[in-house]
Amino acid sequence: MSFPCWSSPLRRVSLLGTAIFLAASMASAQSISNQAPAASTSFSPAPFSSATESSSLQSLAALDPDAAALPSALALSAPASAGGAAAAGQEYGGGGWKHYVGSRLAFEAGAGFNGPIGNDTNQYGVVSGTSSSGAAVPEGLPVITFGGNFNLGGGLRFSNRVSALLEYQFMDDKLPGKLISAVNNATGDTDDISAGNTHINSITGSPVIDLFPKKSNGIYLVGGFGYYHKSTNFQAPEEAISYYGEYYENVTVSSFTSNQWGGNAGFGLYHRVGGMYGDSHTQIFAEARYTYIRTPPPSQNNGLGTTEMIPVTFGVRF
Repeated sequence: MSFPCWSSPLRRVSLLGTAIFLAASMASAQSISNQAPAASTSFSPAPFSSATESSSLQSLAALDPDAAALPSALALSAPASAGGAAAAGQEYGGGGWKHYVGSRLAFEAGAGFNGPIGNDTNQYGVVSGTSSSGAAVPEGLPVITFGGNFNLGGGLRFSNRVSALLEYQFMDDKLPGKLISAVNNATGDTDDISAGNTHINSITGSPVIDLFPKKSNGIYLVGGFGYYHKSTNFQAPEEAISYYGEYYENVTVSSFTSNQWGGNAGFGLYHRVGGMYGDSHTQIFAEARYTYIRTPPPSQNNGLGTTEMIPVTFGVRF
C-alpha cells in the first residue's frame, strides 16, 4: 500500500535536510582550519605562567606571608651566587697564579764522570825540591785525573726555549799516582803519602737554550759562571782498631784549598717524556761541558795552576 501524496514531500524534506547538514559541516571545518594558525601563533605561555604564579603567590601569602617572600629572595640571590662562582673561577680557575708560577719553575738532577783535558800538569814545578836520592822532581806530571760528578739545580722557565738555573755541582777526582810518588820522593817519604783526591764544589748561574722547543728529541746549549771552591788532599795510611782487630785506613795528612771564579759552556741532547704535542717539560738529557777554573798558580802555596775539566752528565730536567 503506497502513499503518493506523502512520499513526495517527505523525500523533498529529507534531501533538503541532508544538503543543509553537509553545508554546515563544510563551513565548520573551514572555520576551524582558518582559526588554528592564529591560535598557535598567538598563544604565549608567559601570561598563563605569570597569572598562575601570581595567583599561587596570592594564595601562599594568604596562608603564610613569610613564605611568599621566598621566590623573590631566591630570584635576587641567584645572580649574586652566579657572580661569586664566576669570581671564584677567575681566582682559582685553571690553577690561577699558583698554576702560572708552578709551570714556570724548572728543576734538574744528574750525575756522571769527568776528566782533565790534558794540560793540568806540573809544568812549573808544582812539586818543588828533590827526591831522597837527590834527583829533581820531573816537571810535566799530571796533577788531577778522572772522577765523578753530581749536579743539582733549580730556576725559572721564561719560555719553552729559554730557562735560567742556579746550579750546584760537586766533582771528586783522584790525584795521579805519579804525583803521589813524586811528593814522597821530594819529602823523603816523611808522610808516606799513599793516595789523594781533589774536591771541587761550585755554584753557578746557568742559562739553558732549547734549540728545538717543540720536538720530542732535541739539542740545547748551556753555560754557567760563578763561584768554585777547590781542595787538594794528600792521604797516608793510619792504624786503627776495631772489634775485629787492627787495620789501616787512609786519612788526610796534608791539604790546601782555594776559592776563585770559573765558568763552563757546552751542549746536550734530550728526549721528552710524556705530553702529546711535544709540550712536556720533562726531559732525559746527556750533556758535556768545558769547565775552566782559575785556580792559583803553582808559585803559590795553595796552587797547582788553572784547572780545566770536561764533565759529562746524565740526568732529568722538568
